[in-house]
Parts: sequence; C-alpha cells; structure tokens
Amino acid sequence: MKKQNLLLLADAYKYSHHKLYMPGTTTIYSYLESRGGAFNTTVFYGLQYFLKAYLEGEAFTKDDVDEAEQLLTGAFGRTDVFKRENFDYILKKHAGRLPVKIKAVAEGSVVPIHNALMTIENTDPRCYWLTNFLETLLMQVWYPCTVATLSREVRKLVERYFEDTADESAATAIDFVLNDFGFRGVSSVESAGLGGSAHLLSFMGSDTVYASRFAQQYYGAKKVYGLSVPATEHSIMTLLGEKGEQQVFSARPQRLPAGNTGMRL
Repeated sequence: MKKQNLLLLADAYKYSHHKLYMPGTTTIYSYLESRGGAFNTTVFYGLQYFLKAYLEGEAFTKDDVDEAEQLLTGAFGRTDVFKRENFDYILKKHAGRLPVKIKAVAEGSVVPIHNALMTIENTDPRCYWLTNFLETLLMQVWYPCTVATLSREVRKLVERYFEDTADESAATAIDFVLNDFGFRGVSSVESAGLGGSAHLLSFMGSDTVYASRFAQQYYGAKKVYGLSVPATEHSIMTLLGEKGEQQVFSARPQRLPAGNTGMRL
C-alpha cells in the first residue's frame, strides 16, 4: 500500500507540460547532480526508500486518478490542464506500473560534485511527460544525501584530531562521538528515518531507534546499527529539586549496576 496518492506529489505547473513539450517528443532523459556547496563530494543515499515507498509496483489506481482530477480541476479552475488520459493509459497499458528506467550510483557512494548521481528516462514513447513529472518527489533525496554528506565530513574531522591527540586504542570510540538525537528536531517521522539512517553510514551512536528499523525495512540491514545506552534526562535529574540532585546521581549505579550508562542534565 502506497503512502500517498502519487498523482498529487508533483509541482502544480508540471501538470501542464503535456501541452508544452514540442510535438513529436518521445523520450525525456534527465539526471540529478550535486551542484556543489561547502564540500567537494556528495554521499548519495536515500533513493531506495523513495523507489520502494512510492514508485515500485502498482504506483497508483483509478481512485487516485479520480481524486487527482477533482483536486487539480479545482486548483487550476479549468479542465484542460490535468490530462486524465495520460494516467488512464498507464493503468490500461502498464497496470499502473510506471514506464520509466532509473539508474543511479550505488547508495553510500562518495561522488565528486558536478557528476551524475541518478538518471531517469521514460520507456514508453507516449509517456515522455512522465520523466520530469517525477522530479518533485525524487528530489527529496537531497535531505538524506545532505545528512550523509555532513556526517561523513564530521567523521573525517574527528578522525583527524583523534590521530593528533589520542591513542590508537581510543579509535573505537569514534563511532560514538556524534550521537544522533535528531528525531525531535526534524519535520516528520519519514525525515527521522531518512536522516537517522543516513547518519548511520558514518556513526553508530544513535537514539533515533526508528533509523535502525528504517535501514532494515528499506535497505535490508541484517542487524541493528544504531547503538545506545541507558541514560537520565532533565526530568530525572531535577526530580528531587536542586538539593536532591546528588541523591539522584548516587542512585543511578544501583538502578543500573551493569554496563555503560549516560547522564543528561
């Protein structure tokens, strides 16, 4: 079961493009690249989720077309923009499966900027309009790519200073120096899964439990990669008031006598 009606996951202007491509157009071939920014490379990650959650198999149904027709007629205030026949054709000819080919570098790859990360093309000449119709959704990979890239750059910096200041025996701690508490700071559960699992490409410390489940569900992870420890928080440390903080602190080893624990004030 798809999460949303795919036919509503595009920028509104794209529904008019069937009128604007030149007559005789049969193939549209598009690509995604990182145009650059703070770093010279990009970690590509997140595409498999969007393929599995939104695009593979029967991507939409007749009910979805009905809904889209009603909504977009209202959005444009006219009936000649949304072309129902385009989507009905895919239902009839391809049983709702999208006639497109998507190719990409292996996820987790580190790619120099200004290189293609992904390409998409239509495989049915009548569906040339479909290639860039899917752009809006597919561009959502920017977020997991950005998190994966930033986490990798932080890891590189941490490793550099570990080499300068720490003993080799401490190197295993690098996996846990940037713990992920990102769930509460992102806009959705979906973002927590994407961003949290992207972070796990470089670090193992994570309190975003859903990130590990996300990696298993969409990437076939065979184990739990996000690791954590029991820890206090503000509501626990302030439970007995300012004068009772020491008592709360002293009780912690009795409650959790084995293994590592953490303390958040």
